[in-house]
Amino acid sequence: MLVWGAAQAAVDVNHADRAALERVKGVGPTLSTAILEARAQAPFRDWADLLRRVKGLGAASAARLSDAGLTVNGAAFAPVAGIRVAPP
Repeated sequence: MLVWGAAQAAVDVNHADRAALERVKGVGPTLSTAILEARAQAPFRDWADLLRRVKGLGAASAARLSDAGLTVNGAAFAPVAGIRVAPP
């Protein structure tokens, strides 16, 4: 028997369309629009870049979205001590 978490496919913010983003638990129309608008300027380098550029995202929400299958360049969210993710 498969557990849902194990069966989830990763959704990368740099490649996903609106529908794929919104299949990630916790991503709705407002967040998917913000992600797509920020990505239109330039691809996200990493999670810190995503959190800086998409208003309203913080470390706690990034952890939840990552657990739900969201990735940045194939990487899951892993907070790094000393890295500021909020805008200056």
